[in-house]
Amino acid sequence: MAIDHDRLFKELIQTFFEEFILLFFPDMHEHIDFRHLSFLSEELFTDVTAGEKYRVDLLVQTKLKGEDGLIIVHVENQSYVQPSFPERMFVYFSRLFEKYRTRIVPIAVFSYDAFRDEPSVFSIEFPFGEVLHFRFFPVELRKQHWRNYIRRDNPVAAALLSQMGYTESERIELKKEFLRMLVRLELDEARQRLLLGFFETYVKLSEEEEQQLQREVKAMETKEKEKVLELIISYEQKGRKEGLEEGIQQGMKEGMKQGIKQGMKQLVCNMARKGMTVEEIAHLVDLSREEVRRLLEE
Repeated sequence: MAIDHDRLFKELIQTFFEEFILLFFPDMHEHIDFRHLSFLSEELFTDVTAGEKYRVDLLVQTKLKGEDGLIIVHVENQSYVQPSFPERMFVYFSRLFEKYRTRIVPIAVFSYDAFRDEPSVFSIEFPFGEVLHFRFFPVELRKQHWRNYIRRDNPVAAALLSQMGYTESERIELKKEFLRMLVRLELDEARQRLLLGFFETYVKLSEEEEQQLQREVKAMETKEKEKVLELIISYEQKGRKEGLEEGIQQGMKEGMKQGIKQGMKQLVCNMARKGMTVEEIAHLVDLSREEVRRLLEE
């Protein structure tokens, strides 16, 4: 099943918007008045030239400290390499400005695995002068080293460890530090599950790695040790319970399907014994002739 990156990032940043701004844009954080946050409805734009539709990920209406006028913060997650992305950000900006006629802060979060120098400027210029110079604020997650963030008691930092620069050999340690951060944050269960679900979407340890993780946690000599173990065991039990419930529901669905199929087969056979043709049976039970024949042959 494909990962819905945009939905995951939108849910994370919408839940922890102030923490997101503080983590990556501390200077911006100093100026925004977070008492006046409101999330605007999604905007859908059609690119007539390319024949595609794009949906803006997250729009936040707020104020700057000491000012009466509203501003809009537009946060866009980009999960794949797209050379024309700066142009798309400018198109979003221009259409949002046309609609709201207010100052807009454009932010792009690059969450793909590639290492590249992602441009954050879109310009139009001629030999005789520049017409346009548009820039947005970039966050290039893969260029951030995860160890630089593990001392931040910030829920966004915890979740986004999974998208930062790490090696395959660091996966177990990465999750261990994530769980320690989760314990220190002392969030309610809903927010805790949001962060855990986000992290495990991108960093899924094997059963062997999970066992190694538990051994390493048990060997820890920090005050978080017991709580981290409790967290691991708690979510293991919930995972088993949810898996069992899903299995039961799936079994019931399959059982119902088989029961319906068996009942239909019996009905079709009875009608055939009474001398009815395949066409007549198909018409009466609302099946195709091929489906009726298949039931009679089974």
